[in-house]
Amino acid sequence: MCNVLNDAELEKLNSLSSDFKRDTQQIICSEGEPADHLYNLRSGVIRLSKMLPDGRRQITGFLFGGDFLGLACNEAYAYTAEAITPVEMCRFPRHKLTQMFGELPQLGGRVFSMTSTELEAAQSQMLLLGRKTAAERLSSFLLSMAQKQHHSSTTEPAQPDADKQEVHLPMSRTDIADYLGLTVETVSRHFTKLAKSGLIDLQGSHKVILKDADALQAIADGDK
Repeated sequence: MCNVLNDAELEKLNSLSSDFKRDTQQIICSEGEPADHLYNLRSGVIRLSKMLPDGRRQITGFLFGGDFLGLACNEAYAYTAEAITPVEMCRFPRHKLTQMFGELPQLGGRVFSMTSTELEAAQSQMLLLGRKTAAERLSSFLLSMAQKQHHSSTTEPAQPDADKQEVHLPMSRTDIADYLGLTVETVSRHFTKLAKSGLIDLQGSHKVILKDADALQAIADGDK
């Protein structure tokens, strides 16, 4: 967002923000609460979830460094946001930031673009749950996590093997299952299948090496 502003405009934007930190498992905002603030995640990982009418939880997304929280919300937060890891954020009062959009049209345009991206992600999640098989869902998820982590890190060291991508999964297998609309057992089974097929290398429960991203993409696209 800040790359569309000059130094004076950046200083004005920074004057609106305050540091905001949460430890692992702490709530940042709850579904239905007044959406009085917007957040920019500087570091850490956040889980977004909604409660279904039958009381079950549906995880709708994961946020990484650089992501914004609350852009697509109107009067109330549409989800609960919880820290999976310790997080550091910039918090902006919504009404003051909205006023600044009028003063800095280029900033408002950038935020509108990011809001559209957030809505596109929600549509992709609907497709993931409604049309894809379990293997396609997990492959799509791993590729999505690799892409998000690549974009959230500007200081990522070069990989020894350019064909392999290291993906950190700070969320639990239960979180992944809830996000993909699968059981934990199904998620674990398909992780094992991908590993036995030589497409991934499981290094503990929170790190995966993608050994053949093209093959994973083919699975995600339904071509295998």
